[in-house]
Amino acid sequence: MWVPAAVCGLLAVLLGLPFAGGSTPGAVDATVAGWTAHLSPGVLRALVLPTEPAVVIALGVLAVVLCLRAGRRTDAALALGAPLLAVLLNAFLLKPLYDRWKNDTLVYPSGHTVSLVAVLTVLVLVTRKAYVVVLSALALLVAAAGLVGMGYHYLTDVVGGTLFAVAVVLLTWSVPRRVPARSTG
Repeated sequence: MWVPAAVCGLLAVLLGLPFAGGSTPGAVDATVAGWTAHLSPGVLRALVLPTEPAVVIALGVLAVVLCLRAGRRTDAALALGAPLLAVLLNAFLLKPLYDRWKNDTLVYPSGHTVSLVAVLTVLVLVTRKAYVVVLSALALLVAAAGLVGMGYHYLTDVVGGTLFAVAVVLLTWSVPRRVPARSTG
């Protein structure tokens, strides 16, 4: 998992460089914003629902409970710690470092996206189910449309947040773990 984590992390770093210290959208950002401009405020509010703290926390608790039910205490700790680490690093390191603004708010990488994607990535790693991958991808696409449409973020903020969250979770999940010795009796 080290290689995909490194690739995602590097892409997140590189994607934000052209926008650092600025507030203007790129061409792709403007195009996608135009695609979502026709959506009603009610639809947009529904689309950002997956990024709401109550939803993200509920998904995180689900991941921890699944780990504990399976007797995977280390995974349960990582399921709790990896998203928290991603959110903290994003809020206190990356956002100030990139200094990209929109509506008087630091926006790169998207904190909404980091929190959602970190928890969804944990759920994918915990369950290893194809349908969880598909549902997670759908939730991200829906949330991205809502975040851009509501004017909270540019698309590049969402993509950067996605890449960063995946990188942190995969890197955290790659840490070697102690395997308990088999019982002899």
